[in-house]
Amino acid sequence: MADKGNDPFAVWQTMLGEMEKGFNAFANKAMTSPEFSKTMNQAGGATAGAQKQFFEMMEKYLVGMNMPSRAQMVDMAARLQSIEAQLAEIKALLVQGRGSPGAQATGPATPRPPRTKRPPESSGAQK
Repeated sequence: MADKGNDPFAVWQTMLGEMEKGFNAFANKAMTSPEFSKTMNQAGGATAGAQKQFFEMMEKYLVGMNMPSRAQMVDMAARLQSIEAQLAEIKALLVQGRGSPGAQATGPATPRPPRTKRPPESSGAQK
């Protein structure tokens, strides 16, 4: 094995470790200052404001293009899901109604085709 003093990888690893410790100490000291907190709050507020303006502009653009916005699509999806749930409930009630004995007494479950064939006429009617 190579000696720790002569190993370039070990020297590089030690140097990176020391740099990381120094950066962490500097960052911790900077984050405890009130100026840092004030700056981060301002940056967060500016980002939130810019994001709100972007969404408002995008909504106006989509309205101008006669396209639905994300909020409208989410609302439409929720309404469609509600309709599908109601249809499933109606279907379940129909299946349940077909299975009951009273449903067979009112009529056949499946419609039958009309009878179009006529029985042959009696031979006495022919001349």
